Amino acid sequence: MTDGYASLARTAFGYAGSQILYAAVRLGVPDALAGGPVPVGKLADALGADPAALKRLARALVVLGVVREAPPGQLALAEAGRPLCADHPRSMRSSVLLFGDPAVWRAWGALHDSVLTGEPAFDQVHGLPLFDHLAGDAGLSRIFNTAMREGTGHLAAEVPRAYDCGGARVVVDIGGGDGTLLAAILTAVPGARGILYDTAQGGAGAGETFRRANVAERCTVEAGDFFAGVPGGDLMLLKGILHDWDDRRCATLLRRCREAIHPGGRLLVIEPVMPARLDAPDAAGAVMSDIAMLVYTGGRERDRAEFGDLLAAGGFAPDGLTAPLGGTAIRVLAARPV
Repeated sequence: MTDGYASLARTAFGYAGSQILYAAVRLGVPDALAGGPVPVGKLADALGADPAALKRLARALVVLGVVREAPPGQLALAEAGRPLCADHPRSMRSSVLLFGDPAVWRAWGALHDSVLTGEPAFDQVHGLPLFDHLAGDAGLSRIFNTAMREGTGHLAAEVPRAYDCGGARVVVDIGGGDGTLLAAILTAVPGARGILYDTAQGGAGAGETFRRANVAERCTVEAGDFFAGVPGGDLMLLKGILHDWDDRRCATLLRRCREAIHPGGRLLVIEPVMPARLDAPDAAGAVMSDIAMLVYTGGRERDRAEFGDLLAAGGFAPDGLTAPLGGTAIRVLAARPV
């Protein structure tokens, strides 16, 4: 009974922990401590914070395991807090800034309304859809794009290991953001060239990504509306795209892919797949992502059968499903045109 109560309490007050992390990252606490222990007063001066209030925040960070006490009167970054630094190879700094941002924070506060109406909470709170809001908020858009890169970065290299992309000649990454996934595919398939297709805003950082990965000479970046049409290729990628939309919009996008795909080509849908049982190891990730889609976009996560129906509506047939990637609920669902 005590354990059950404690678990409920952690969940009920979990938002406090998320805002503690958000405040710490926004202030720059993890990066300021990355070089070694710092006295609290000196840290407050460096960050422009009230010393007494920062000490209270630091105590909370110690309890959360992000910061550790380093006597006398100094703070140090705990190992568990290092992913909050900007230069960490598995950084989640921008993801914390995104999920703690007031625009996103307020949307989660309207989850109750979404359950009553079936409509995205973000639209109800802000009066316009998430992607339209991002188009008008350059700062949040940059954070969003970086957070998406963080989410893709540690999985990108696993995609060509999980699914044999060898033999691909033209790889089209639809809604590919800053090109992290496309760069990983082209690195694994040296003979292929790539096309990143996204909005001008979404693909803004792709050129730099391709230069860093030494694949820029094999890549082009094109901007447009993927519901209206997509570039042609023999390997088409949809990572984290279908779950943003309802079935009707997804079917439209898949039909655009079917019209553009080269004969004998393959489509890779890279998303969480809802397991048949909620006690499956990857169920928590898929379920929480599904609720997030209800809040943000009105999309949803789908199980294998639902993906099959969706693909059929777009002119494709399933052609294999990988195991979850990197301990997440994300899988690669391959499809072929019919």
